[in-house]
Amino acid sequence: MNLEKVVFGFFILLAATLNFGFFIGDLGRPEYHNVYELFAAIVVNLVATVLKFGDRTQIGAVHLATSLVADLQLVAAAVLWAVVVHVSGEGMTAVNTASVVSLSGGALFANVVSVVLLIAETVMLRR
Repeated sequence: MNLEKVVFGFFILLAATLNFGFFIGDLGRPEYHNVYELFAAIVVNLVATVLKFGDRTQIGAVHLATSLVADLQLVAAAVLWAVVVHVSGEGMTAVNTASVVSLSGGALFANVVSVVLLIAETVMLRR
């Protein structure tokens, strides 16, 4: 068993599941979407992105692209959250929550693509 591949797969799956955990729930209810879960999703996605830098294959390039998209979407969600709570003072209204969760939904889709690529790459491996 290759420990590097285990760690790689672990962070890809953890990024997807944390993102899913934040995403799931009523779009307009801020109490269903925890800011710390969004933070954890960002951190794990960034770690997964760093792990993808070493792969020089075409699938590795697509893995990196999906990870960068997920990072961008999640960071945009966090920035929007911070702006509506701390800058505008408006707070997490239903509309603001829906916008943040929608951005995390885009990241979730990118994470799902990354997981599908991981599974396809694993199935294609020859012994």
